[in-house]
Amino acid sequence: MTDHTPPLPQVTDRQSWQAQLDELAIREKAHTREGDKLAAARRRLPMVEVDPSIPVVGEKGAVPLLDVFEGRRMLTVYYAMWHDDRSPKDQCEGCTFFTAEVQELSYLHSRDVTYAIFSQGPYEQSRAYHDFLDWDVPWYSARDSAEPLLVGRGFGARVSYVRHDDRVFETYWTTGRGVERAAPSYAILDETVYGRQETWEDSPEGWPKEFGVTGDQFRVEGRPTAQWVQLTAGKREPF
Repeated sequence: MTDHTPPLPQVTDRQSWQAQLDELAIREKAHTREGDKLAAARRRLPMVEVDPSIPVVGEKGAVPLLDVFEGRRMLTVYYAMWHDDRSPKDQCEGCTFFTAEVQELSYLHSRDVTYAIFSQGPYEQSRAYHDFLDWDVPWYSARDSAEPLLVGRGFGARVSYVRHDDRVFETYWTTGRGVERAAPSYAILDETVYGRQETWEDSPEGWPKEFGVTGDQFRVEGRPTAQWVQLTAGKREPF
């Protein structure tokens, strides 16, 4: 962050301020309702069958995709990228960010949904990274099963599945900015006066725009932001 003081919005009286908020709320409510319509459309999508025996590697060794459901009806997987032979500070900053954003899973479980991470990296090394960051989310390596699972797509995606008895179906997937819906930090930043402070944003002249969109927005002093709390607590690099 730079040391200069950025400009501020115009100061007005509370009545005028509330009147403009009320106008904005009309647009916000329309945006929410349009999001509801999109969610309804997702629920009406067809689905494609997936081989339930495709193996992924977890703490119990290789297990079939069906086991990742943990007995629940639905499964959502974030496919996390991994850089072989790179240090922890050089691992994927975006996948670190999005994984760190989803940690409290009890509400998902109450809706019959299991959430898990499928890493592109080997299990032992990528799991060490998971443990270094104090993550509780179930962790697997999909390194050797990427092709049958992703079918030509890449990591850095979120995929939803449903099971019917012993059959598994893929119901939805998204990537790019689609994965932002799982990042509450973004929603909170979007409500602040300076927003995400990224170069693409439509902000008033002089508003801070210190972060690009090539990965640096997820890094502080050269490493993924989520790592710093562990390092300052005295934890050592995992490899």
